[in-house]
Amino acid sequence: MEAKAGKSSIGEYFSSIAVAVGLALLIRTAVVQAFYIPSGSMEDTLLVGDYLLANKFVYGAPLAVPLTSVSLFRFPALRDPSPGDIVIFRSPIDPDRDLIKRCVAVGGQTVQIINKTLYINGEPSEDPPLSKYTDRRVQNAAVSPRDNFGPFTVPDGQFFMMGDNRDNSADSRYWLSVPRELIKGKAMSIYWSWAPDTAGPYYSGLGSLPRVLGSWIVRLPGRVRYERLGDVIR
Repeated sequence: MEAKAGKSSIGEYFSSIAVAVGLALLIRTAVVQAFYIPSGSMEDTLLVGDYLLANKFVYGAPLAVPLTSVSLFRFPALRDPSPGDIVIFRSPIDPDRDLIKRCVAVGGQTVQIINKTLYINGEPSEDPPLSKYTDRRVQNAAVSPRDNFGPFTVPDGQFFMMGDNRDNSADSRYWLSVPRELIKGKAMSIYWSWAPDTAGPYYSGLGSLPRVLGSWIVRLPGRVRYERLGDVIR
């Protein structure tokens, strides 16, 4: 009897682990997922070093084969992305990369950019509160679509995405609209943020590791952007 009880306990233990892992994978796949901001294309709304949570449930998350980008099916969506949403999606030109941009137009709407001003269906669109322009030069459409683009009518079931850092973002101006099947989730909130470590010293072999770790620990408290922790992303 004792041997059977022992085997039963071990079986329950591993069953509990399997259930916990399964629930964690389900939550990550269909409900919420963490992302890191590695570039400045969404400044000053999102900064390099921000860690955020994305709601995957609202747009209907794709269920992918583990460790791949191959989607088996999509969970039912509550709604599609709307203009103003900050959206995480697969890159249309590099399927192994996730991107985060702001949706500015949806299927059926016409996008045009004239001398840096965004127009939707012929009406000027108000810039997001923390968006910015860093280059006073205006580029001709023959040189780049950055400042002069379109008109372009977004196909049904697709979305036009732009970075809030309008002069430093590779977005739909360059590769056009994003199909619905590439959409992954809506940015929700920042759970951690720290400024990039630009002061060094940097890793250059095992001999440098003590200095690197010591410097990292000493400077860590000053790098944390405490005021951004818990911010709702808009």
